[in-house]
Amino acid sequence: MPTHLAIINPKSPQNMGSILRAAGCYQAQSIRYTGERYARAKAFQTDTKNVHLNIKVSHVDEVINAITDENLSKVAVELVEGATPLPNFVHPEDALYIFGPEDGSIEQEVVDQCDHVVYVPTVGCMNLAATVNVLLYDRLAKTTPMPENDEVIKKSRDTNNRTKAR
Repeated sequence: MPTHLAIINPKSPQNMGSILRAAGCYQAQSIRYTGERYARAKAFQTDTKNVHLNIKVSHVDEVINAITDENLSKVAVELVEGATPLPNFVHPEDALYIFGPEDGSIEQEVVDQCDHVVYVPTVGCMNLAATVNVLLYDRLAKTTPMPENDEVIKKSRDTNNRTKAR
């Protein structure tokens, strides 16, 4: 199930580092971003797992490309009236999830181009990277059968972690 992320004008290298890590953990295929703020902050990159080496990360002028995104369901993730609460949302097969900037919202013209608009029902707004993580976890939880053995744990845990549940 291809998953692509679009981040509108991100500003914080810490948030982008956390988004890159989440994209790697949840196996997103690509990340695109608009604006110039992240390009200036990139030198302070916090991509601790070097995800940018395995996932296409690209700067774009427009968050939605009518030609390349034709077969993707566009999903805006934003606190907007009329949006679907994430727990009630059924994720599309091939999706482009669009997130607004840390200090703003997704513009109406972008929302109008989306097939779906969802929000995370919290009290107050969440941090951008936290929102990406919650959305990607929700997609995984609702669309991927979970293994009954410890293989995922063994492949994913830190090399110093050998703790076991009783």
